[in-house]
Amino acid sequence: MTAQDPIEPADGEDQVQQGAEAGADEAPAAGASAGDEGLTIDDILEAEQTDEAAEQEKSDYETQLLHDLKRIQAEYANYRRRTEEQRQLDIERAKGEVAKRLLGVLDDLDRAAKHGDLEEGSAFALVADKMRAVATDTGLTVYGEAGEAFDPQQHEAVFQAPTPGVTEATILEVVEVGYRLGGVELRPAKVVVAVPAE
Repeated sequence: MTAQDPIEPADGEDQVQQGAEAGADEAPAAGASAGDEGLTIDDILEAEQTDEAAEQEKSDYETQLLHDLKRIQAEYANYRRRTEEQRQLDIERAKGEVAKRLLGVLDDLDRAAKHGDLEEGSAFALVADKMRAVATDTGLTVYGEAGEAFDPQQHEAVFQAPTPGVTEATILEVVEVGYRLGGVELRPAKVVVAVPAE
């Protein structure tokens, strides 16, 4: 080999040199790609703000849903309460209507008992006892007895009898007993009242 002959690289050296040249050619492309895909600080801050806004929107939505749910629950509870109150009122009205129709029958039974028509053990006496039991079961109560103090809020005076020795108005005789259904007065007791003599 003379000094003028070119030096040919060995096979291994040739491949290394070609790889280096190829790497040098590809390096700028890779750097350019990295620069295109890289995020700036502004991009990161904007993404964080977007996430915070989404979280806030989600929180507001959940709060609104919870508020709506509580409102619906309160409305339903009020509806149930009103429905139950109305149902109880309807029941009381129905009982009152039945009780009012029974009053005439109960008065007849009282008159029959006073005249001795309800003999103990007779069929009529048994029917009378059952009728009174039905009246009691519906919540009907009787009031007004001789000797009680006269109360104009509960008793209706049909006659006033001046009586010596009486210091306050007192029921002398019950003409017609009064009836209540629970706290509702169906009929006041009609009474003769003993009042102080002048």
